[in-house]
Amino acid sequence: MNKIVIGSAATTPGVNLDPETGLFELRGKSIPSDAEDFYTPILNWMDEYMSNPAKLTQVVIDLDFFNISSSKRLLFLMYKLNELADEGHQVELKWHYYDDDDDMYEVGQDYAFMVKVPFEFVVKQRALLAV
Repeated sequence: MNKIVIGSAATTPGVNLDPETGLFELRGKSIPSDAEDFYTPILNWMDEYMSNPAKLTQVVIDLDFFNISSSKRLLFLMYKLNELADEGHQVELKWHYYDDDDDMYEVGQDYAFMVKVPFEFVVKQRALLAV
């Protein structure tokens, strides 16, 4: 099974899916014009990964913003993580959000309520701009 690395772009997140370490990362913005087209290979990869997962699957979601169609695909991903956990595999999810972004925190809370995967909320500080 191959590792997938996709660099971030203006409308799509950076993606790192490493089957050997079990580390999956989504970072940046997720506002693709066609979320299904962007996320289908990721979800298909996850289906394959589930047949032989690492001892610990650790997912990092560090998105500054995402649209409705991306949120649906993120939920599909989390349901797959649920399946792994239900099969007895160790799964953790780290949800990153800025300390002043109540909306992203609340969305993370909503996801945490919908799935059984352990969520860790990681607060980020915004960098101060030099004047």
